Amino acid sequence: MRQITILGTGLIGGSLALAFKRHGFTGPIVGCDRPQVLAQAKTLGAIDLGHEDAAQACANSDLVVLATPVGLVMDLLQRLGPLLPPDTLCTDVGSTKADVVARARDIFGDRAPERFLAGHPMAGKENSGIGQADADLFTGAVWLFTPLPGQDIRRGRAGEYVQWIERIGARVLEMDPDRHDRLCAWISHLPQMLSVALAATVEEEFGNDADMKAIGGRMLREMTRVATSPYSMWRDVALTNTANIEEALLRLEQRLAHIRENLRTRELETEFDIARRFRKH
Repeated sequence: MRQITILGTGLIGGSLALAFKRHGFTGPIVGCDRPQVLAQAKTLGAIDLGHEDAAQACANSDLVVLATPVGLVMDLLQRLGPLLPPDTLCTDVGSTKADVVARARDIFGDRAPERFLAGHPMAGKENSGIGQADADLFTGAVWLFTPLPGQDIRRGRAGEYVQWIERIGARVLEMDPDRHDRLCAWISHLPQMLSVALAATVEEEFGNDADMKAIGGRMLREMTRVATSPYSMWRDVALTNTANIEEALLRLEQRLAHIRENLRTRELETEFDIARRFRKH
């Protein structure tokens, strides 16, 4: 790959650009975002060139990374897919995959396995933006790929990209898009919604309580840390993985109700035992 374009130079896109550069990519990296974001990305050394226009940013690039919320990923696929040269690989970093893969198949047709590779790095921070970008963000993290039917992620341009992902320190794992979305609903999306619900509940109950602010402990801070994650990203996750998140939330609601009903029985001890078993595994 001689040139890379990253559409969305925030936390993930900026970190990916910094990681590529740290690990030996010497070609130009082109960013696409708002002017102030592009200026900061240049100052940090994440990108070499920046364009507000997505089509202009993609010109002459061998790899186009859609590092935006899922809704915009699908919109960019719709707008840019027909314009990209046939030998340009397009990939994404979205948190849900089934809808993205379906959109890629609609856009690229029979050539979709050659032209698009769906991906999702299991890495991030509670705060977003290029100012949070980190070249080590993906070190030791799992990078999930959800191939299209018949797609070999180790061949061609896709194979070259996967090698770069491994070079920056990520562990590559392949998975079916539907299974990805169900697992991520439990692994990532449910904890996020739980953190938001806990933080919102405590805020409404004790928001102006000076004593609460004075004694708020480590447990509460840790469990609400990700509650500051941007709604703009999680809105699209909720819209594209609704059924799986609903299922996970319902199961959690049932568990919480069971605990509430057994605060004075030995069933509470059983719940603690099951929880410890999970942590041990």
